[in-house]
Amino acid sequence: MLSQDELKTLVGQAALQYVIPGEIVGVGTGSTVNKFIDALATMKDRIPGAVSSSEASTQRLQALGIQVFDANEVGELSVYIDGADEIDGRGHMIKGGGAALTREKIVAAQSRRFICIADESKRVEVLGRFPLPVEVIPMATQRLVRQFEALGGQARIRLKDGQPLVTDNGQHILDVTGLQIHEPLAFESEVNQWPGVVTVGVFAHQRAQVCLLGTASGVQTLRY
Repeated sequence: MLSQDELKTLVGQAALQYVIPGEIVGVGTGSTVNKFIDALATMKDRIPGAVSSSEASTQRLQALGIQVFDANEVGELSVYIDGADEIDGRGHMIKGGGAALTREKIVAAQSRRFICIADESKRVEVLGRFPLPVEVIPMATQRLVRQFEALGGQARIRLKDGQPLVTDNGQHILDVTGLQIHEPLAFESEVNQWPGVVTVGVFAHQRAQVCLLGTASGVQTLRY
């Protein structure tokens, strides 16, 4: 049996097949994406560089000699490669465990294709088992906690070293448990309209077209 770390390495390497030589690639955030970034370094001479979804990924890319472009400096990207905290049978995802969901959604929207890389523990029938991350403006926090309570969810501020975690965008994260998200598109559209929500971590409008799933029998390719 391969370990979870080994599965992440496999899918990170498998994602290289979707990188188009000569084109800038969109790069996500997280432990699985770190494996992809390491693999991407093996073909860094064949791409101009990357657009990154977080400061952490930017630092890793640059440390490996891969140029990082500002999203505003480039046009449409051919592909965005990122992980997921959950993915359902239609390519809808929950993302934001690494607190980079807003920038991830921006780069995903800038890309023609979203390739999700994940291990099989992330595959679910219904989104909501993983706490839903929501990036929020701090002054709206308690009102948003009450709005999620009205939906049956329990929202808590994500902490780091005993203080509210501050995102790359200077905002806070609510993690919401107790939800079952049967209609991800409608849910994403609704919550994104709530005043004070920067980004909800449901990726349905920016869903994956392909998922490279690390399984005990190797990498499984799912298309949606």
